[in-house]
Amino acid sequence: MPAPCLFRPPLFTSSTIDDSILSRDSRFRHSIKPGTCSFCGPSTYNMRFLLDSISVLVVVWIAYALYRRRTRISISDIPGPEPESFLLGSQREALQCQAGEADFKWQAQFGHVIRLKGILGTDRLLISDPKALHYMYSSGYNIRKHAVRSELARLATGEGLAWANNDVHKRQRRVNSPAFGTAEARSYVPIFTAYANKLATKWKESLGVDGSTVVNAPNFFTRYFLDVIGEVAFDYRFGAINDEHDPLSTALSSITPMLSVPGKSGIFIMGLLEILPVSLIRFFIDYAPFKGFRNGRRVARLAKGIAKELVEEKAEALLAGKSKRDIMSLLVKANASANERANLSETEMLAQMQTIMLAGHETTATTMSWTLFELTKHPDVQERLRAEIQATESAVHARGDTEFTAADFESMAYTTAVMKEVLRFHPVSYTSLREAARDEILPLSKPLVTKSGKTIIELPIAKHTVLVVSLAGYNRNKDVFGEDANKFNPERWLDGSLQDKATTKLGVYGNLMTFGSGHRACIGWRFAVYEYQAFLVELVKNFEFSIDPNLASKIRREASLVMVPTIAGEIELGSQLPVTIKAVDSL
Repeated sequence: MPAPCLFRPPLFTSSTIDDSILSRDSRFRHSIKPGTCSFCGPSTYNMRFLLDSISVLVVVWIAYALYRRRTRISISDIPGPEPESFLLGSQREALQCQAGEADFKWQAQFGHVIRLKGILGTDRLLISDPKALHYMYSSGYNIRKHAVRSELARLATGEGLAWANNDVHKRQRRVNSPAFGTAEARSYVPIFTAYANKLATKWKESLGVDGSTVVNAPNFFTRYFLDVIGEVAFDYRFGAINDEHDPLSTALSSITPMLSVPGKSGIFIMGLLEILPVSLIRFFIDYAPFKGFRNGRRVARLAKGIAKELVEEKAEALLAGKSKRDIMSLLVKANASANERANLSETEMLAQMQTIMLAGHETTATTMSWTLFELTKHPDVQERLRAEIQATESAVHARGDTEFTAADFESMAYTTAVMKEVLRFHPVSYTSLREAARDEILPLSKPLVTKSGKTIIELPIAKHTVLVVSLAGYNRNKDVFGEDANKFNPERWLDGSLQDKATTKLGVYGNLMTFGSGHRACIGWRFAVYEYQAFLVELVKNFEFSIDPNLASKIRREASLVMVPTIAGEIELGSQLPVTIKAVDSL
């Protein structure tokens, strides 16, 4: 008698077996009883047994993980919002609202260390406390990037900096660093300015008879910043600004799926992944049939192929003594100079290129969109910004030059203040997911009163505790940025009020968490700042920006891969920010 199938789905009984199938092989010429799997044949049975076994292992692992979390160091005494349900916890509110909205609400109610409920009653911490964050980002890899985020990064960019942890991350960052230094970033300013000029020219050509027109800012910025990253990073021409439909450019534009609010099932699945071991997370991401994952794998394959061609080209140029100054050439040179044990493998080198391709343009492009949005809402800021730009341009012309240099950018105090305020108020990377690699104790900036009435200044956490870093929440921390932290106010960077605050210093730019902090800080942040300023200066110099007040009230901070502007009720149309531009008289 055939062995019974212990994990058989109930729909497979003898009544569902086609007699014609049974007659094809003598192996099936016996009595089939409900609850057996002989009709599947050896190969199908083995596959079904494998899948069913995996399902059981997942269930067992989840049960074990939940038990382990209930018997370890507890954070249940930390105040936080009541969960909406046992199944989803507080995740629906956290993930279905606009980016940072729930964080700001809970931060105002509970402070800067908050216990949240995840799926199935699991606990996590939402953190915007500067002292806790400083410890988390300066404690080596004891507080590491969460496995789910690492594996999602691997899907898109391979086993590069965005994926790596521990010694692998340390080695990769060491080899990458020479290509992203201050001198290198400053040297690209002429290229940034040239592309900004191209965009200004494009917009001038589109002006109507009244000297104005409406543009969808994100559409332009995404394409122009992609072309910038192509030339500066790879000496590669995407042709996005001319709609040349380069295969990689087209693929990159599809990597961000159509915007939509995550449903309950999606929230549950992503929460479930956080409980699973890394091997099962990787298996799911590599083989899940969902459209977003399939598209990510397709784009990654294409990016890897082009990266391979470019790396080989740069290596040949280096050997021939014809190496250029683009980021990839500098990286190939740095890798060749490293000793064999410290350098990057071919797979790692390709992953660095994929990381730059996929992550090197969208964040800065989106920041530019939010900048225009704030300038339309604050005409006084726009006027003062333009006045400083024009005064600096006059000084540039007076010395006989025609273009701004990096030194000119660095001398523009108010422009820098506006940029910092946009980066603070609209951090496009608004959250990050971490986990404790061991039992830890987080120091706190202020005493925390627990639900049981205890006052603590340190918070013990268990290994594998999920830590949700609220970058948006930290950037609105009133203890760090003042009582008006929920308002857009560039003046805070000039009036000395921030210097008077005795607080833990974080981040690499303006004490902000927008670029991250510590060894996980964005390696290309200098590159991004100069690029951002080049476009800001050129566009404000040439145009006035305004927006329909009725439309302005409908702009949403959509929680996607990055925080993108959308119009309420039109999320399915993707990123939108229609801005009216009007030509400004030249000097």
